[in-house]
Amino acid sequence: MALLQISEPGQSTRAHHHRLAAGIDLGTTNSLIATVRSGEAATLPDPEGRHTLPSVVHYKSDGEVVVGHEAKSRQAVEPGNVISSIKRLLGRGLADMDKIKEFSANTLVESDSGMPGVVLNNGIQKNPVEVSSDILRALASRAEEALGGELGGVVITVPAYFDEAQRQATKDSAQLAGLKVLRLLNEPTAAAVAYGLDSGSEGIHAIYDLGGGTFDISILRLEKGVFEVLATGGDSALGGDDFDRAIGQYLVEQAKVDSDDRRAHQLAMIKAREVKEALTDTDSVEVNFFDWQGEMSRAQIEEIIAPIVDKTLLSCRRTLKDAGVKVDEVDKVVMVGGSTRVPLVREKVEQYFKVPPLTDIDPDKVVAIGAAIQANVLIGNKSDDDMLLLDVIPLSLGVETMGGLCEKIIPRNTPIPIAKAQEFTTFKDGQTAMAIHVVQGERELVEDCRSLARFELRGIPPMVAGAARIRVTYQLDADGLLQVMAEETTSGVKTDITVKPSYGLNDEQITDMLKSSFSHAEGDMEARMLREQKVEAARVIEAVSAALNENGKELLNDEEYAAIQSALEQLNETAQGDSAKAIEDALEYVEKSTNEFANRRMDASIAKALVGHEVDEIDEI
Repeated sequence: MALLQISEPGQSTRAHHHRLAAGIDLGTTNSLIATVRSGEAATLPDPEGRHTLPSVVHYKSDGEVVVGHEAKSRQAVEPGNVISSIKRLLGRGLADMDKIKEFSANTLVESDSGMPGVVLNNGIQKNPVEVSSDILRALASRAEEALGGELGGVVITVPAYFDEAQRQATKDSAQLAGLKVLRLLNEPTAAAVAYGLDSGSEGIHAIYDLGGGTFDISILRLEKGVFEVLATGGDSALGGDDFDRAIGQYLVEQAKVDSDDRRAHQLAMIKAREVKEALTDTDSVEVNFFDWQGEMSRAQIEEIIAPIVDKTLLSCRRTLKDAGVKVDEVDKVVMVGGSTRVPLVREKVEQYFKVPPLTDIDPDKVVAIGAAIQANVLIGNKSDDDMLLLDVIPLSLGVETMGGLCEKIIPRNTPIPIAKAQEFTTFKDGQTAMAIHVVQGERELVEDCRSLARFELRGIPPMVAGAARIRVTYQLDADGLLQVMAEETTSGVKTDITVKPSYGLNDEQITDMLKSSFSHAEGDMEARMLREQKVEAARVIEAVSAALNENGKELLNDEEYAAIQSALEQLNETAQGDSAKAIEDALEYVEKSTNEFANRRMDASIAKALVGHEVDEIDEI
C-alpha cells in the first residue's frame, strides 16, 4: 500500500523557520507531551524532572484547578473533589457506566452533552470534555514553557477503537483548551512510527498497547520505511486500572471493609497500584490496609489478574485473523503502555507470539514520541520526502436499505482518510424524499448494528420507482470522523451531515460487534436473503397492482385478471413467512402469470405513441 504525503492547508513553511508542535499522549492514568528538537523526539519533563503527568484533576473549593501529581496526592484525602480516569467517560453515555465499575468517588449524572457529568462535593458538575481540557491545558503549558513559545499545533493520540463520538469528544477537549489539533492519531500507530523510524525494523509487527484504561492491538507490515496497517482490534474499556481494581477488591475483602464505603475503595485502588508496582521488581511485599496486615506475593496477584491478561490475548487472536496473519509470521512485538511492565503480561505475550517482546523505548513514552514525530511533519518542519502512516477504521460503516438491511459503504480495516460512494434508487412511484440511516457494524441486519445518525434527502423530483439516482457518499477524514452526503444526481438536490453521535460504544458492544459477525455469519446471510426476497415481493406486488389499476380491465378478461390477482395474493401470503426459497418460487409464479399482461401493455404503449404519425416517421420516434 503506497503512502500519501498529507499536508494541511496553509501549513507549508520556509526551511529555516521551525514551527512549534507537540505530540500528546492523553492517557487514562498518565499523560505525556513530546516534541522534536534538533532532530530528536523526546518527552518534556516538568520542573521537577517528571515526564508523566497523572491524568488526575483536583477542583479546589476556591475555584483553583490543580492537575497532576499534586492532585493525585489529594485523591485519598479529598476524593469527592478529585477526578481521575476521565478518559473512560469521553464520548460515552450514562448507561455505559454499568460496564465501568468503581469509576470514582464522585456521583455520576447525565449532563447536557449526553455524556456523564461528574458531581463534586461542592455540587459543581464537570463533564468529561471539561476535565480532559484541563489536563491538555496543563500539558500545553509545560511545552510552551520548555520551548519558549506558543504551540502551532498538536497531534493527540487516541485508542484505535475509539469511535466517532469518542474522537469528537477528544477534539472538543483540545479546542476548549485552546489547542489546534493537527491530527488524531491511533496510539498503536504512533508507537509504530516511533519504533519504525528509530530502529528501521522490517517485517510484520504486532503493537500490543495496554494502558491504564484501554487495550489496543495492531498488526502492521513494515517494509523499506513504508508502514501498512493490516488490522486493528482491542477493547476500549480494559486496562491496567482493571488490574488495580481486581487487586483492590482482594484487599477490601481481606480487610472486611464496608462495600458501600467509597473512600475505602478509593484507598484500595491506590494501595493496589503500589502493590502491583512493587511486585514488578520483587517477589513479595508486606501490605498494611486498614486493620489487615499481610504479605502478598507476585504469584498471588498474577493469579488475580491472569483472566484480564487472557482477555487481551483473545483480542490478539481475532486481530491476527482479520489481518490474515498467522502467529508464527509475526517478527516482533512492540510493548506499549505502563501496564506492559507487569511481568505476567510480558510472559504471556511472549508465550503467545513466541518471540521476546520489544521494550527498547520506554513503554510509557513511545506513543507520545511517535505523535511528536507526526506533529513535526504536519506542522511543516520536515521535507516533502517524509511520509505519513495511514490508519484504518476498526468497524464497517454502512447505510440502511429497504427491509432493514445494512449495505456496507466502507468496510472495516479500510485505510483512512477515504471517500466512497454508492448509488441507490427510490422504491415507490412519485417518491420525493429518502431517509438516510447511517450505521456501524459487521452484521447484515441494521437491528444488529449500531445507529450513528439519521437525516433526510428532500426535493427529489417525482419519478417512477427506480428512476431516481441517489448517490450516497461517505467521507472519513484522517481523524476517523465521518461526513455523509446524499445527492439526487439528475436534479442536483443534495444534503449532508457530520456524524456526531451523543455517546460512544461500550466495551461489550465493541468486542461483540466483531465476534458476532463471525459467529452469526451463516445465519446473517440467510436472514439477508430472506429480507431481500421480502423487499422484492413488496416491490412486485406494488408495481403489478398499480398496472392492474391503470389498465388491467382494458387488456385482460375476467379470468386472466383473477389469475393475476390470485398470484399476487399467494405472493403476499408467502412473503409473510420465513422461507426465502418459497418467496422466490412465488415471485417466479407471478412473473409467469403477468408475462402476457406485460406484452399487451407494451403493445398498447407503442400503439399510443404511433397515433397521428406516418410510417416514415417511426425511426424518429
